[in-house]
Amino acid sequence: MIVAFSVAPLGTGESVTPAVARAVKVVRESGLPNETGPMFTTVEGEWDEVMDVVRRAVEAAKEGAPRVTFTLKADIREGVTDALHGKVEAVERELDNL
Repeated sequence: MIVAFSVAPLGTGESVTPAVARAVKVVRESGLPNETGPMFTTVEGEWDEVMDVVRRAVEAAKEGAPRVTFTLKADIREGVTDALHGKVEAVERELDNL
């Protein structure tokens, strides 16, 4: 599965950068394939391992905050590996044909 998620604390001031960095650190240290973008962090793996990483990342972002917001989008497709890159490559191939 691929999960794209965004997490941000509330009640900690204007900048969420420190909290987001803590969440991204959890994802990167997980060893799962991942990418960080300007709005979402994407992680790929099996259901239980991905959801555990997301839970820990949300908890890391919530440190010191009275509240946290969290958005998640998942693509669950059996038998597919490296979809994190394969989906982008498929679009690039299609663009080459336009």
